[in-house]
Amino acid sequence: MMKIVYSPRCLEYGSPFHLEGPDRVRRAYEILRGLGYRFVEPKPAGEEDLLLVHSREHVERIRRGNFFDPDTPAYPGIYEYARLAAGGALLAAELEGFSLLRPPGHHAGRSGRALGAPTLGFCYFNNLALAVRKLDLPTLIVDIDGHHGNGTQEIFAGDPKVRFVSLHRAGIYPGTGWDSGPNFVNVPLDEVGDELYLKYLDRALRRVGAEECEVIAVSAGFDSHAGDLSSLGLTTEGFRRIGERLAEYGKPVFGVLEGGYIGENVGRDLHALLEGLQGRA
Repeated sequence: MMKIVYSPRCLEYGSPFHLEGPDRVRRAYEILRGLGYRFVEPKPAGEEDLLLVHSREHVERIRRGNFFDPDTPAYPGIYEYARLAAGGALLAAELEGFSLLRPPGHHAGRSGRALGAPTLGFCYFNNLALAVRKLDLPTLIVDIDGHHGNGTQEIFAGDPKVRFVSLHRAGIYPGTGWDSGPNFVNVPLDEVGDELYLKYLDRALRRVGAEECEVIAVSAGFDSHAGDLSSLGLTTEGFRRIGERLAEYGKPVFGVLEGGYIGENVGRDLHALLEGLQGRA
């Protein structure tokens, strides 16, 4: 079984009125623990790691809590919690595991809000991006969250070592992800279901030249599950098949949690995705 990077500290902050709360991760953790997964606790990322992908000004804003964002509150201690999630991504990359930590990261750009998005979208630091940058290997990033990974695209657009694919719901937050570029492919979709989703995924992977990469990094958002915040009509079996498709490349894989707001689904969908990924050579 793939190792899961997790710390109960990520459950310590939040608001009962905020969608991105601890219960979604707590419930997923309970499901995975019941299935026999091994858990590894991370260390917080250092400032030098954060600066691999973010401006010093952005890091200082989060450190001081000197910002106002209606989606992304300046919770007490959020700098430390965000550093822990970033450290979880670093450890997941090292172990070829999965980081089950919050806050998520894929909307955070170099200096905060990315590509003209109105808010940080629940994200403080781009966890996956800094892990990819620290690996410094030819990497394919596959973002299966139901929202466009605008921060990740902004950070890596034009980077010859990174190729980025995002499949996301069209016309919702953050309002980006309509076009593609030399090293990134965006696929805005309606609520298409498993079969069509997998066809679009195959097409995007071929277009971006996925086979030329040495590592696969998965921004795993489960809000694309049918009935969740940015539903693309996916089922638990659909996430298993996504994992199986990525496993066909026979590359080292790691992943981090992004969205997904129904805790029971997050746990089951993550288990299915990881089972699919275990089929890699």
